Amino acid sequence: MATMKRTIRESTGDRAFMFVVYTILTLVLIAVLYPLIYIISSSISSPQAVSSGKVWLWPVDISFAGFETIFKSSQIMSGYGNSLFYTAAGSFISVALTVMLAYPLSRRSFFGRGAITMIITFTMIFSGGLIPTYLVVKSMHLINTRWALLIPNAIWVWQVLIARSFFQASIPEELIEASEIDGCSDVRFMRSVVIPLSKPIIAVLVLMYAVGQWNAYFDALIYLKSADLFPLQLILRSIIIQNNSGAMDVSKMVEHQQQAELLKYALIVVATLPVLMIYPFVQRFFVQGMLVGSVKG
Repeated sequence: MATMKRTIRESTGDRAFMFVVYTILTLVLIAVLYPLIYIISSSISSPQAVSSGKVWLWPVDISFAGFETIFKSSQIMSGYGNSLFYTAAGSFISVALTVMLAYPLSRRSFFGRGAITMIITFTMIFSGGLIPTYLVVKSMHLINTRWALLIPNAIWVWQVLIARSFFQASIPEELIEASEIDGCSDVRFMRSVVIPLSKPIIAVLVLMYAVGQWNAYFDALIYLKSADLFPLQLILRSIIIQNNSGAMDVSKMVEHQQQAELLKYALIVVATLPVLMIYPFVQRFFVQGMLVGSVKG
């Protein structure tokens, strides 16, 4: 028996609509991709080409002087190591605390979950302010310690609400009741069932907390005094301030400005590299976790 094939032809309106969609997506891609290419090209071009505006897309007079300066600077490498530590340790602490708070709030049998949810949601609108927060951190003897960047902002309320919605949608009450009948404790159920089933939301939390920790500098500016504890972002801020001060001699000022411009683009590449390396590994879980957490409440 011969097979019959049906060809579905798109109407003129559908073709026009798809053309508009692809045109808009292409423009968005160019708008997003061009700054990245420009920054990378500027970071490996000569200082004279960067400062004179010759670089607009591809590198001009390729030079790695900016990266050589970065990797030779002990201050920058120390800040880079500190930022890696703050990002890794802070993300681990934040994700662990967020899961431990969000999961009980997702269970119907948890007494007072509505009141607790209202209390933590209240903090999204009203906060104690900078001075009371500083006094609390000082009274806990966290000033000028690494813990000052890990503990005070360990939990973000919005992440707790997203994780709670995910647990409500992904962990059915019947599964919890079956585990209780079999004598499974809450800790074991959390370790053996909840965590393995929650990889998408954990990936979302890790990425969001990691990006927030990596880009944070204000808490370090307030709580840290020792340069050995400064994260990379605070080091970059100091370098920018020093470069803006310049030199009195005109020739030295021009050379200093050229080096500062080249160093700025090289620092941007180095500072964004860890986040760009992490995202491809969690992108699949990130999309799935965000969709579940956004449509379920």
